[in-house]
Amino acid sequence: MSEALVAVEAAGTDTAVPVASGARQFWRRLRAQRAALVAAAVVALLVVVALAAPLLAALEGQDPTTYHPSLIDSARGGVPVGAFGGAGADHWLGVEPQTGRDLFARLVYGARISLGVALAATLVQIVIGVAVGVASALGNRWVDQLLSRATDIIVAMPLMIMSLALLAIVPASFPRPALVALVIGLIAWGSVAKIVRAQTLTLKGLDHVAAARLSGWGGWRITRRELLPGLAAPVITYAALLVPINISAEAALSFLGVGVKPPTPSWGQMLTAADVWYQAAPQYLMLPAGALFVTVVALTVLGDGVRTALDPRAASRLRVGTGRRREADAEPDGAAPPRRAETPGALPRTTETPGALPRTAGADQEGTG
Repeated sequence: MSEALVAVEAAGTDTAVPVASGARQFWRRLRAQRAALVAAAVVALLVVVALAAPLLAALEGQDPTTYHPSLIDSARGGVPVGAFGGAGADHWLGVEPQTGRDLFARLVYGARISLGVALAATLVQIVIGVAVGVASALGNRWVDQLLSRATDIIVAMPLMIMSLALLAIVPASFPRPALVALVIGLIAWGSVAKIVRAQTLTLKGLDHVAAARLSGWGGWRITRRELLPGLAAPVITYAALLVPINISAEAALSFLGVGVKPPTPSWGQMLTAADVWYQAAPQYLMLPAGALFVTVVALTVLGDGVRTALDPRAASRLRVGTGRRREADAEPDGAAPPRRAETPGALPRTTETPGALPRTAGADQEGTG
C-alpha cells in the first residue's frame, strides 16, 4: 500500500494495520518452487565461475591465450594428442585443435563475456524501455503518439540484420564486448517499453495514485514512489527472461563473425571455431554448446519462477490446485465426500428426485399423524 493511501486512511482511524512484507511473500513463493531453486543455484554457480575465472585458470596453471603446439598432432591436421582432446592433470578439459589453447581456461573466461554482455544489454533495454514507457503513458496525446510510433519502429526492426549492419561499420578499436551489449540493448528495448506503458496506464487509475495526486504530490514524486514500485514486478520478470535471449543473441553474433573477436574467449566465438571439428574433436564443440544450453535453460526456468512468485494469482491457483489434489489422494476408495456444516437458520438440505416437490420436516409429521 502506498504512503499517500496509508496517510489518508490513518487520518480516519486510530489503530495502525500491519502490512505484510512483499519481499517476504516473494521469497516464500519462490522457495516453494523446486525447479526455480535449482535454476537459481545453477545461475549462482555460473556467476561465481565467471567472476572467479582468473582464479580458476591459475588453479589449473593455464591461461586462455597461450599456444601449446607440442600438444597438437600436425600429421592429423591439428587434432589434440591423447584421449578426450588431450585432457589430463595439466589440461582438465583438453586443448583446442590447431592452437593447443587450454579449453577449461577459455570456457570459464568465456562465461565472463557471455554473461557480462547479456546482463549489460538487459540493463540498457530496461533503462530505455522503462523511461520511454512511463513517459509515453504520462505524457499528453502528442507525446504518447510520438513515442508509441517510435517504439513500433524499434519492435519491427530485425535484431540480427541491424546488429550485423551496426557492428560491421564500427571501428575495430572500440571494445567489442561493450559494443555488442550496446547494439543489442539499443535495438531490442521496444518490447520493454510496450509492457511498461500498458502497466503504467493501469496503475494511473488505481486508488493509491489518486490519493497521491489529491495529496498534492508532483508528477516526479508520484512516478518515483507510486508508479515505479508497481512496475517492479513485471519489469523484473521480463528482465529475467531477457537475459537468456541476449545470451543467445551474443552467441549468434559471435558465431556469424561480427561479435567478440579472437583471442578473446566467448562461447559463441568458440562455437564458430569448432564447427568443423565436430567429428575429429567433438569435445571442442560440445563444451561451449553444453555451457550455453545449461545457462539458457537455467535462466529461463528462473525467470518463469520469478514470474510465478511475483504474480499472486498464479501462485494462488497453484496452491489451490495442489490442495485439492492432496485431498483427493487422501480420500479412501469409495469413501463419501465430507458433509458441509449447515449454517444456523439455513433451510435443511434434502435429496430430492428430479421434478418432485420439496419435502419438509412439518409435512413428514402431518403425514405420520
